[in-house]
Amino acid sequence: CVRACVCVCVWLFFQVGVAVWGGNKICCINFAQMNKHKPWIETSYHGVITENMDIVQLDPPLVALDKDAPVPYAGEICAFKIHGLEAPFEAVVLNGTSGEGQLRAKGLVDCELQKEYTFIIQAHDCGAGPGGTGGKKSHKAVVHIQVNDVNEFSPVFREVQYHTAVTEGKIYDSILQVEATDQDCSSQYSQICNYQITTTNTPFAIDRNGNIRNTEKLSFEKQQQYEVLVTAFDCGQKRSTESVPVHIDVKPVCKPGWQGWDKRVDYEPGTGSKQLFPKMNLETCGGLLSSVRTTVELQTSHIGKGCDRETYSEKSLQKLCGASSGSTDLLPAPSTSTNWTASLVTDSERDSDLIFRFDGRQAAKIPDQVVPQNLTDQFTVATWMKHGPNPGLRAEKETLLCNSDKTEMNRHHYSLYVHNCRLVFLLRRDFIQVDTFRPAEFHWKLDQVGYTVEGQLVLTINILELSPLCVGGEVTKPRFTQYFRGSLSGLTIRPGKIESQKVISCLQACKEGLDINSLESLGKGIKFHFNPAQSILVMEGEDLENMNAALRKVSYINSRQFPTPGIRHLHISTSVQCFGEDTCIFIPDIDAVVMVLQPSEPRITIAGVDRLTRPAADLRGPAGLTLFQDLHIISTVTKGDTASHHTAGRPGVQEEIIHNLDYCDILVLGEELRPEQESLQLQRSTLLGKHLDATNSTSGMSIYGVDSMSNYEQVIRQVYYHNWHPAQTPDRKFRLTCSELNGRYTSNEFTLEISVLHKSEYFNITFPFSPGAPSAATVVIVICIAALVVVVVLGIYRIHLTHQQEGRNSDTTKERELDWDDSALNITVNPMEVRGRGD
Repeated sequence: CVRACVCVCVWLFFQVGVAVWGGNKICCINFAQMNKHKPWIETSYHGVITENMDIVQLDPPLVALDKDAPVPYAGEICAFKIHGLEAPFEAVVLNGTSGEGQLRAKGLVDCELQKEYTFIIQAHDCGAGPGGTGGKKSHKAVVHIQVNDVNEFSPVFREVQYHTAVTEGKIYDSILQVEATDQDCSSQYSQICNYQITTTNTPFAIDRNGNIRNTEKLSFEKQQQYEVLVTAFDCGQKRSTESVPVHIDVKPVCKPGWQGWDKRVDYEPGTGSKQLFPKMNLETCGGLLSSVRTTVELQTSHIGKGCDRETYSEKSLQKLCGASSGSTDLLPAPSTSTNWTASLVTDSERDSDLIFRFDGRQAAKIPDQVVPQNLTDQFTVATWMKHGPNPGLRAEKETLLCNSDKTEMNRHHYSLYVHNCRLVFLLRRDFIQVDTFRPAEFHWKLDQVGYTVEGQLVLTINILELSPLCVGGEVTKPRFTQYFRGSLSGLTIRPGKIESQKVISCLQACKEGLDINSLESLGKGIKFHFNPAQSILVMEGEDLENMNAALRKVSYINSRQFPTPGIRHLHISTSVQCFGEDTCIFIPDIDAVVMVLQPSEPRITIAGVDRLTRPAADLRGPAGLTLFQDLHIISTVTKGDTASHHTAGRPGVQEEIIHNLDYCDILVLGEELRPEQESLQLQRSTLLGKHLDATNSTSGMSIYGVDSMSNYEQVIRQVYYHNWHPAQTPDRKFRLTCSELNGRYTSNEFTLEISVLHKSEYFNITFPFSPGAPSAATVVIVICIAALVVVVVLGIYRIHLTHQQEGRNSDTTKERELDWDDSALNITVNPMEVRGRGD
């Protein structure tokens, strides 16, 4: 080839050169010297990419220029190269001739991971030929890329919930501040621009910074706690997915007083002592106290006889408490022999208590033979009284009991009345001598009753609040005045004897009251005092913490197995003294209730032999016929779902329990007993050592007194029935019932039938035996019949053996037959003939 030739037409053929046709000559030219220039790009670029997208918007656009254009390869752009540590981008050539390029993300770009990127980029031309040999690269340009944020995250509160407390009666600029955050990377989407309370009708507002304030004064009495829900918005108006609860407690203005006590305390029967204020403490609002005095009062005036007492009959209680005999019950239950109380009104709502209610118009005249005329120098009057309001403007006498002349003179020999909030007892001694009356009056304030005067008078009267009952008076038309308003129960009079304080306390003792758990653990310097009924407790101390600890030990106790259910009121009053200050803080009184729950009701069951068939001779015998020899008395309760946790019973399961009885009655069914030929008998020695007594009549027998079920069983098993002429008496039926708490709980009606077996019936082939204890004649008959059966069985067995031994030696057989005959002759006896001869 000739180097100096001029080329007019160019045609590309090979990688390392070209063939040039110029007229009559062809030249081969080397283009290595033709790629003289480097590509050119901008010195810096600024790009923006939206997260989760892949195209970067560059400013200026990515374009590379080469002065070698339009020379093929040398003037074309083949690549853009990025230099940087793990830059997640790539540059691609869109058009090599024009030099246009594009910057792309290799994967998804997350603004929250990295907001900006900076790296170096260079452009590369295509070199001297298709292989890129001899290619050139541009200078290095800096690329700065910013990742645009997408509002993909919702605001989230820093706390799961907020809690604060405010004092009532104040307006706060800020009660508390809530704060939410947003994980978006940009300031537009990551900032919280607004908060909102979504709970309606609340006295609160919130600003854009999350400060909550109250829009009105809060009242502790109106509402003690508020709960509001708050939501947040970012600046892109994206709302939080969950609202946050804000609890705002309203505290009362610090007022001195007791805190941490319950208005109601439930008491389950049989659980012993129950703490009333286990968490109570005295708030003094910073005041320094020198002493504290607290009075706890258990108010039970609406329960039965002023408190939960035993509701047994007056006779049973006197027997139980060891009272002297000879007391006269002036207000007994109405009956044939005690009919003077039949017209009086009883308080049926009282729990088995016999309480007579007087409204100022009722009166009763007690027969002369019932009432002692001469009280002697020593006597005891006992009663329970609840005084009602007096409607009159002038305080009039209200007479409970009076013994007057048998003429129209209206002179009282002794009387008991209420006058001007005082209890008065009038006693005229030697009242048999008309001309020598010497009256004497004894006055007590209503809260002083119960003391002995000069060793001669004991008045045991329970006064609950601030009719007459008259004795004697054989006037043609008795006229009553000075009527009593209130309630009376258990009015007894005992001449010639002063009951001991122990007996009186037993008769009138309350079975419920206040108590202190662990007296020995009381703090130092604590003084306490109970009233006799343990319904009032006074505590004093100088150390506040010791007083708080002492009040927490105050408890309620009810020792009755079956207490009266219902509410008992509690009243707590406190007075304090401060150190050398003219004025001191005031502690308001508090009121609470003890709710005594309904006890499980016992089911008393009497079981035993309910039919006895006996020969007439057994009824005529000296011991008579034992009626209830196999008697058993048990009591069960059903443990339901509300049973206490300390019981072993499961719901619906019967559990046997032990408790007392107060009477058992044996009633004759049908015709009453004929005293000339039959009676019920009980040896008095059977009652010794027991709190029991018995009365007997033609209609039956009553065993009464507060004692155990086992003692009642022992006594009832010793009740005998005698009949001196059984042939003239039809079969007898007796009904036995028992009671606890004066009829509050009664047993089933157990009926026993007695059949008399007369002499002519002894030879009846049918069995005249009863399931009870057999008589001597019956035993003999049974033994004889049994012997006869044994003989017959043995005979059949021997005959069977004889038939089996046929064919053996005849002499042996005869000998054995003779032996059999001998034994038969010795045993076979007709017991009926023997019995007949004996008769």
